[in-house]
Amino acid sequence: MRAPLRAPFFVRVLLAERRTGGMAPVGNPSNFFADGSARARTIMPYELYYWPGIQGRGEFVRLALEEAGADYVDVARGPGGMSAMTRLMEKATHPPFAPPFLKDGETLIGQTAAILLYLGARHGLAPKDPEGGLWTHQIQLTLSDLVAEAHDTHHPIATSLYYEDQKQEARRRAEDFRRNRIPKFLGWCETILARNPAGDAHLVGGTLTYADLSLFQVVEGLSYAFPKAMKHLLKDLPKVAALREAVAARPRIRAYLDSDRRIPFNEEGIFRHYPELDG
Repeated sequence: MRAPLRAPFFVRVLLAERRTGGMAPVGNPSNFFADGSARARTIMPYELYYWPGIQGRGEFVRLALEEAGADYVDVARGPGGMSAMTRLMEKATHPPFAPPFLKDGETLIGQTAAILLYLGARHGLAPKDPEGGLWTHQIQLTLSDLVAEAHDTHHPIATSLYYEDQKQEARRRAEDFRRNRIPKFLGWCETILARNPAGDAHLVGGTLTYADLSLFQVVEGLSYAFPKAMKHLLKDLPKVAALREAVAARPRIRAYLDSDRRIPFNEEGIFRHYPELDG
């Protein structure tokens, strides 16, 4: 029996916000007073705009902000946040195509890879030399390709259709993704780690970069969506598996993962677990 159709996620969030007058603030708890009002700061925190209720592409930015110990507000998860995000997209001189986007004072940056390029240079999450910075950015762009392909396993025909409308096509797409695409992408990452002149603990250089954080998130997401496939695959990718564990153990990342700021994976986001797609 076909599951009842639901309105798209962002539509349901907007409707809920209008009914309740806003959503409870989350994100970095130091950005709010106990009553939920914004805390005034001498230096304004970053403003991250992304859909509340899912990790999605915004999670790559959250991980970088958390690791950096940066002060930020996850705007759409606060009162009236969805409306604020919509207004900014409608009125900005350089409007972002879609969330996530980051506001730093008067600077507005869209696209996950561009946001991370910006944050990496300011928070020591990327090499200072141009060649190293470009290589880190290149890795991030490739991981973004993998994320897009992961999404298309459950929406291979159109994002405007429900998963239930394209299940047969999704099975075929997911099978190829598990057998060919995941091994190709993660195998490439394994090779990068093996060939890093500074050692195999990081993708670039001898210290953590935003690319390491993003690879961690990709492996976490794929392990949620395709647990059986990833259990077998990671046995052949020891360096990728070790990086995943090392990132998860970093104090700020561990604290974030254990907090309510980390939204659980669910079937609204990019990485979705449908048992029939896991082979």
